[in-house]
Amino acid sequence: MNNNSSMTSVRESKQLLAEEVFQHIGAQIVDGVLEPGYRIRDVDVAEELHVSRTPVREALQRLERLGLVTMYPSRYTEVTAVTPETVEQTLEFAGYQAGIAARMGVARMSQEERESLAELVEEMYTALDDDVHISNTRWAVFSFLSARSRNLQHQVLINDASMALFRNLRGWSVPENDRERMLQVYRSFHDAVLRGDADDAERQARLMHYV
Repeated sequence: MNNNSSMTSVRESKQLLAEEVFQHIGAQIVDGVLEPGYRIRDVDVAEELHVSRTPVREALQRLERLGLVTMYPSRYTEVTAVTPETVEQTLEFAGYQAGIAARMGVARMSQEERESLAELVEEMYTALDDDVHISNTRWAVFSFLSARSRNLQHQVLINDASMALFRNLRGWSVPENDRERMLQVYRSFHDAVLRGDADDAERQARLMHYV
């Protein structure tokens, strides 16, 4: 193996290691194992995972860009809290991205794929009074759309943001006085999907998120 190939292999190995650390810490934050205010020390994580501190720091920097942690150099990293403002901003971001995914995905799907998506949408009908069920069913629809957008940049963006979306909206639920309207939005979205109407699907996806 020449030097260039060796260096490339080392870089890829380091990137993979940082990704694994990122997924490990991120999952603990999303699942609530690491609660808001918890202090993460890179040396402790490195010892726990039997890695150097470099991939840990890289993973923490990535989590900070997502807003899941705040780093205090030479001290510690703290898990952030989910504030009402955080929820509002995340809902807005999710709404615009869901709209984009709907426009691209619905227009590019086969009729069979649209029918599969419509079945996922139907599962949202019974999720209005359960925040966990809301999160899971909406994500199933959103990820289906994103995967069929046939747009790599969009898919990478959503994959990177998925942890923040899950964590920040985990406790969100449709206001009780808005559930009848939201159910109608779901049904309109369902019908737009089956018609292959990308414009209306985008509009309804945004309405689901109040944008």
